[in-house]
Amino acid sequence: MPAPLSRYSHVMEQHDWRELMHRFEQHLRAERGLADLTVRNYRTDLEPLFDFMLKNGVSDLKALDRAALRAYLAWLIELGYVRRSVARKVSALRTLLRWLVRLKLIDADPLPRRGVMKLDSRLPRFLSQNEAAKLVQAADSGSRTGMTSPSRIRDRALLELIYGAGLRVSEARDLDVADLNLDARELRVVGKGSKQRVVLIGVPARDALSLYLRDVRSSLASKDTDGALFLNRFGGRLSQRSIQQKVRSYATQAGLGGWVHPHTLRHSYATHMLEGGADLRVVQELLGHASPATTQIYTHVTGAEARRVYEAAHPRAGEDDDPPTDTAQAP
Repeated sequence: MPAPLSRYSHVMEQHDWRELMHRFEQHLRAERGLADLTVRNYRTDLEPLFDFMLKNGVSDLKALDRAALRAYLAWLIELGYVRRSVARKVSALRTLLRWLVRLKLIDADPLPRRGVMKLDSRLPRFLSQNEAAKLVQAADSGSRTGMTSPSRIRDRALLELIYGAGLRVSEARDLDVADLNLDARELRVVGKGSKQRVVLIGVPARDALSLYLRDVRSSLASKDTDGALFLNRFGGRLSQRSIQQKVRSYATQAGLGGWVHPHTLRHSYATHMLEGGADLRVVQELLGHASPATTQIYTHVTGAEARRVYEAAHPRAGEDDDPPTDTAQAP
């Protein structure tokens, strides 16, 4: 029988911390609906906290006041963690502290709401429309016989879908055949927090999926295959790591470099939608963002791209090489 939670508000030993983290992970999975990989990332980001507590004589959770947490952040930076990594650890810590407050193991969240770790604003990188087209078409090339292999037909459908619907890599991985409505060109997606949404797909994605379902999926399926949409060569669900590797590989084949990953296609989808005149709230809903503030970043991206194009293309965009004169004519 699990120990009472109240024990964790007093002096903690290593086994107490492990038990507390186990219960926190259960909370993240059961109540917040987070994926196993995300839960594992939370655990990893919280691991240095208990080391800090041991090294600095912070014996219980209630001793984690604002001064102690300020010292903890400074200690992380001294250890060599970059500011973005520290900010991620702060986010995990905030989630833990709020859970502890809810359980009344601590009285209040000692972290200030804002200004804990200021980061340089970093705009997401995205592909141009031509680059995105090169990437999804890369799956059709490379065959010595001139015939596209079954795996490349699958990969073309996968790339078309991630870019055409702006999917997260985990959403593409978790898709089942039953989630598709190709006649309506719609897709049911389960996103973060197990929230469902319906996204739209274009004609290229529909056609690529139709070809894959008709000619390839049945040849990949085995007796143990479930309803997964994208299958590996053993008939199992295509893994997240495999999808990431495929995107990087085809990006390299297309001459785009190794920096491209599945989320780059999601960034590109959002950017191209806004460039095409889509309303911000429509893009928010299609992406599955809980807040329009999250989607707002793409308006800065499109603005930055517009400035870059203007500076490169307009003859009067650069510095004025001609000094002003006093020879202006009267109107």
